[in-house]
Order: sequence, then C-alpha cells, then structure tokens
Amino acid sequence: MSVRTKIGHGLAKGLGIKLNYRNEVGSTPVTRGESTYSIDTADTYVEREPTAAEWIESITPSRRDAWGYLKSLFPFVHWLPFYNVQWLYGDLVAGITIGAVVVPQGMAYAKLAELPVQFGLYSSFMGVLIYWFFATSKDITIGPVAVMSTITGNVVLHVQAVRPEIPGHVVASALAIVAGAIVCFLGLARLGWLVDFISLASISAFMTGSALNIGVGQVPTMMGITGFSTRAPTYQVVINTLKNLRHAKLDAAMGLTALTMLYLIRSTFNYLARRQPQRKKLWFFCNTLRTVFVLLLYTLISFLVTRHVPKTSKTPKTPFTILGYVPRGFQDAGVPVINKDIISLFASQLPSTIIVLLIEHISIAKSFGRINNYTINPSQEMIAIGVANLLGPFLGAYPSTGSFSRTAIKAKAGVRTPFGGLITAIVVLIAIYGLPAVFYYIPSASLSAVIIHAVGDLITPPNTVYQFWRISPLEVIVFFAGVLVTVFTSIDNGIYTTVCMSLALFLFRAFKAQGRFLGRLAVHSVVGDHVIDGGKEGTEPKPSNDPDKSKRNIFLPIDHEDGSNPNLQVKHPYPGIFMYRFSEGYNYPNAGHYLDYMVQEVMRTCKRTNPVSFPRLGDRPWNEPGSNRKEAVVGVDNRPTLKAIILDFSSVNNVDVTSVQNLIDVRNQLDRYTAPERVQWHLACINNRWTKRALVAAGFGYPTPDDDGTGFRRWKPIFSVSEIGGADSAAAAAEDELRRMQSKSQPQRDLESAQPEIDSLQGSSQQSLDKQLHESGAYATTGAVDTRVAVVQGLNRPFFHIDLTSALQSAIASSELHDLSLRAKSREMPSGTDKRSE
Repeated sequence: MSVRTKIGHGLAKGLGIKLNYRNEVGSTPVTRGESTYSIDTADTYVEREPTAAEWIESITPSRRDAWGYLKSLFPFVHWLPFYNVQWLYGDLVAGITIGAVVVPQGMAYAKLAELPVQFGLYSSFMGVLIYWFFATSKDITIGPVAVMSTITGNVVLHVQAVRPEIPGHVVASALAIVAGAIVCFLGLARLGWLVDFISLASISAFMTGSALNIGVGQVPTMMGITGFSTRAPTYQVVINTLKNLRHAKLDAAMGLTALTMLYLIRSTFNYLARRQPQRKKLWFFCNTLRTVFVLLLYTLISFLVTRHVPKTSKTPKTPFTILGYVPRGFQDAGVPVINKDIISLFASQLPSTIIVLLIEHISIAKSFGRINNYTINPSQEMIAIGVANLLGPFLGAYPSTGSFSRTAIKAKAGVRTPFGGLITAIVVLIAIYGLPAVFYYIPSASLSAVIIHAVGDLITPPNTVYQFWRISPLEVIVFFAGVLVTVFTSIDNGIYTTVCMSLALFLFRAFKAQGRFLGRLAVHSVVGDHVIDGGKEGTEPKPSNDPDKSKRNIFLPIDHEDGSNPNLQVKHPYPGIFMYRFSEGYNYPNAGHYLDYMVQEVMRTCKRTNPVSFPRLGDRPWNEPGSNRKEAVVGVDNRPTLKAIILDFSSVNNVDVTSVQNLIDVRNQLDRYTAPERVQWHLACINNRWTKRALVAAGFGYPTPDDDGTGFRRWKPIFSVSEIGGADSAAAAAEDELRRMQSKSQPQRDLESAQPEIDSLQGSSQQSLDKQLHESGAYATTGAVDTRVAVVQGLNRPFFHIDLTSALQSAIASSELHDLSLRAKSREMPSGTDKRSE
C-alpha cells in the first residue's frame, strides 16, 4: 500500500467514512453461487470502476486538444489550400447574385431598424466580409434581416424615447457589440448545444409571427398612410390601416404595383422552370434578380417624375416619398460609443436580441447543411456571428445574422465554398461607392413592397402546421400561442412565450415519463407465406446459424402502448418476476413517478411472501383493507409472491443521488413486502460506467445479502460470453462474405459445385472450434490457436446483464434454485415446526 493510500485511509477512518460500504461479489470468494460454465474454458474479467481522477483527466485538454481547438477557430485553413478554378466559378456566380439581392434588401431593412439606408449597406458589407473566415457553412449569408432589423428599431425607439439626444446608429452599434460579445463568448466556450433547447415549433412560430408583424407594419408605408405608429401590436396596425385607407397617397400606386409585379415575376419564372426543365438554371437566375429589376424600374419612373425637384440633404418634396440623399462611402465609420448608460437603456432587450441572432442563423445553417450534405458546428457559427457583430459597428453596421431568403438563393446559385461571401462584399462595396446617386430616387413605397414580398416567405404554410399536428399536437398549441402573442403584443413577447412553453412541455414530459412493464414473446421472421428458418413443406424446419433468421424472444409492453397487436397475449415473463423499462431517462425529476407506478403494479399483482392471518377486520393495516369486507377477514390470496425485478436501463445514460436513493427506498419497501425473503434486482442494458458505479455503490449489481449478514442466499448466475475469434466473430463473418462474393463472380462454376465450399466456410456442428480457427485466414497463426471465450461483462457484478434475455434467464434460474432450496429445507424440518412460506 502506497503512502498516499495509507494517508487517505487514515483520514477516512478519522472522519468516520466507511470505505468498505458494500460487500461486492468478487471482492471476496463466493462459494454459494454456481456458474453455468467452467472457469477453465473462459477468460475471467472483473470490471473496474471509473474514478474521479480518470474523469478529470478525460476533460483536461492536452496540447494536441489545445492545438486542435485553435485550428477549429479558423475553418478556412482546412479548405482554402485546396481552392481551385471550378470552386471559384461557382462562388463568383453565387456571390454576384447575392450582391445584387442584398443591396436593395439591406437598404429596405435599414428602414425597419429606424436608421438611414446606408447603415443597411454597411451591415451587408461587413457581414459577408467577415463571416467566411469563421464559417462552417458555405450557404449562409450574414447581413441585415427583417426580424433583427425590427428588433433593433424597437430598441432604438425605446432608447430615444428616454434619451432623444442619442443618435439611433449609436444605439444600434452598441447593441451589436454587446450582443456580439455575448454570442462570441458562448461560441468560444463551445456552448452551441444551447440552441437545441429551442424547438422547431418555436422557431416556426417566431418566424410566422414576426413576418406578420413586419408585413402588416409596412402596409401603411406602401400605401402612403401616416398618422399612427406602425410599431404598435399587429392587430392595432391592421385596424388603424383600415380606418385610414381614405388617406392613401400616390405612394400606393408605386407600392401596390411593385408588390404585384414581384409576385407575377416569381410565378412566371417558376412556371417556366417547370415547363422547361432544361432551362431551369436560367429561369432561376432571372427569378432571383426580380427585386433588382423591379427597384430599377420604379427608380427610373421616380427619376422621370421627380427629376425637376431640387435635390436637398433632407427628404425632398415629391409626389411620393423617395429615399433622398445617400452618402457615398463609409461616412459613419469610427469607434462605436459604448458606455454604462447606453447599455442600461437596452439591457432588457438583450435576451430577445441574442435569441434572434442565434435561432435565425443556427436553424438556417443546420437546415441547409442537411440539404447539401455537410454538418455545421453551432459553436463555431456563434463565433462567426459574434465576430461579425463585434467588428461591423466600426464601419457603421448594426446587428446582423443569417438570412433565410438570401441563403436559399445562394445555395441554389451553386455556391461552392464560404469564399463566395467575399465576392458579395466586393459587389456591395461597389454599390456603396458607385450607386448612391441612383439610390436617391428609390421610392419608399417600393422598398416596403420589397420587404413585404421578402417576409412573406417566412410564414409557415398551413400544410406544415398540419404536419406538426400529425407529429405532435401539443407543439401546435405552442406554435399558435407564439403567433397570437406576437400579433397581439410584440415580437419579444412571442419569442419568450414559445421558448418558455417548449421548455415547459419538455419538463412535463421528463417529469411525467411513463415506465412500461414488459412481457416476453417468441417471434419468427416471415417472408411471404413461409418462415425464413423453416424447411420445405412437410419437412422439419432447418436450423439456422444466423440468429436473425431463427426463433427469438422479444420483449413488448404488456399494455401494448407501443402500438403492437393487442391480440397478442403478452404477460409477465414468469410468476413473481417483473421486467420494467425506463422510457425517458431516470433522474430526480421523474424517479418518484417511475417507481410509484412500478411499486403499485407489483403490489397489485403479487401477494406478501409471508401472509399474516387477519382474523378481525381491525387487524389489517389501513393501506391493505382488501377489496371487500369478507376478503379482508378471510385473507384468501392466490397471487404469486414477488421474486425478482428486472430493470431495463437502455434509455438511461446518467443517474443522480436522488434517483438512486429512490431506488434504494423502493428496494427496502419491497424487501419488507417479501420478508423474510429478499427481492433480487437484475439490471440490463446499462451503457454508462458511472451509472454502474452509482448503482454498485447503492448495493445493486449483485445478490442482496441475508439479514443476519452471513452472506448471500443460493443463487445461480448466468453470464454472457463471446468467442475470442471463431466462426461467429466479425472477422470470420467478413471472410465468409468475401468468399461468397468470389464464388458468385465465377460464372463457370454452377451452384452445385460451389455449395460444398460454402458449406465448409459456414462450418457444421461436427467441426471443432479449433479446426475453424485453424482454417480461417482471419485468425491464421503459426502457432497454436487460442479457442478461449470471454465474458462480456464483469464477473464481480453478476446481476448486471448485457441484455434482457440474459437478465431474465438469470432471474428465473436463481428463483427456481431458491424454490428448490426452500422445499428441501421444509422436508428436513421436524414435524410441528412452522414452515416458512415459499
């Protein structure tokens, strides 16, 4: 014993800590158990518990891990050295296409953010310029989006209502930096899994509600109607718009016709793409440029109508509203102003801002990654969003995230790498320096039409909602709740509603997880009208070496809640032995619910092992009064006694102190119910070493000792073993398949001549294992061949089983052995002595 161990044992003794808190089988020789195989023909294996030191070592990063982490921060180093001309062509086409789309959209979305249109161009430029350095998605496009712009506009209006002297772009820049810093930290800490808490129903509700809010809010601008706030709840905007329709101006002509033209162009090119599949690519690009075409057309009309109006720095007096002066270049570049006062003014809106930044970008990136057969890293995408929003404000950008519409266009345009974003940045840069004079004449109503047309695609179609209903009706309630709250209050409240309801639904399902009692059923595989392992009609079925083609046992819920055929009689596998499956993990929230149901069913099905005579009604315990007064007095009970419980841990990954303590309490409760006998607990399909360690610490995994402490009762362990090599090994199976393919590739040999070779490969019952190993190329050795077999799990934990079949076999074998022992003892007892009930 080392000095450190001696010191530790001494401290434990001084503090009263019991190191030997259990008497695990294997720590001392077990003499009352009988194994089903000889130790001379099997390799022994004693399972070792994991230690805290191993856990700390597993989570401590090594130098290699640190270097890998640093490399993962810049994914472009993995693909940029392999860049080629073919990739460049795809990126060039997609980049130019997105540049043509993002310029008008960026200016339109800047109006939603209550900022001059040039800030939308700045945001468009910085998003695509920075993202490709950190991207794990080739399709995503970072820039101004409708929902994020609307939230930014709400923040700007909120701050200016309190501090009107603070310019709007200062507030937007500060919001971008603070939100970007938080998101970047989450990414650096590799907390991308947090996004998984937001369900698809929540995202769909958020997008639908936001699209309705934004679209309805742009209708007054498109119609030239003023006099009320378009930032009010959606239903109020609808009411006020209808009330003021008579005040519509000439802007309505520029807006409604532009919106109609956008939908007509899209419908026309979609129709042409269906009718002319060979020109589908051409019609796609024409369809993509519809926004540019419509804006250029209406800009030309605006120029022809207003060219005689003097240009001023303010909004000129024209028949309809136009954008007016747009500065050339990055006139608002500089160090953003951030201080405690500004942050405190929008701190309450930070959570919704961060949630929108994440759910829009990550959900879009994941979707297109699955469509185009690659996987994104959510944590790395957080870094990309964070850095883009940290650096963007230095050139005047406001909060930006991934755009659904532009990402879809970019993917269809054939982008090959994230480098396409740099091409888009060049296009935007040209627009910033070369087109401000053109932007001057863009009608505001036409820009509103562009926004309405863009957000219309974000509304979840009815068919998708119906599919939600088919899959999970409760989540449809979450969807409509989020949409209604957004329509009647605000986007922020809609986000919080859907996220909280989804989390509450998840917790409800976790707390109320329903366990299932399982029964055994023998099944056969059938093809057509005959059993796979059966022989010809009138002959005996041929045995099969393939376990998948033979009769096998399966375990189904007794209540048939899994949808299995209710006509099948599924019962408990053995009198007094129960199989119970945890359905959704086993932790402190659902431990009580699981075990209460299990105990209730066990006590309903089984009687006490040592029934007590209750001659009077008042002698019975209050919680067991019987079903009627006659039965309560007579005490007739033909139910079996409880012998063993088998727990299926296949869905359990971790346990905690509370759940294990509940299991201990139930074990003690059932032991009192079966006194003077003890319930044997068999646990199957445990997939985590730490779960095994926790259960062993609580006394599970081996037989329950007797009350007097003399040791274990007689038990019969059944271990699962596997060959180290042999005909059933993976290597031999691969070799067998290879030879089968070789035999099929030789057409000159018929089936009869090839059959003996196949039979020899498969082996027969007369061949010894040694001969099979010797003849197999997979295990050919120069010396003697080892034909030993090994146990799959540790011998020191005989009541931990690899599957339910071995658990049931062990439980039945131990139960029958114990019954034989009790009957033998009862025959040896002298007459007149009370016999213990079996």
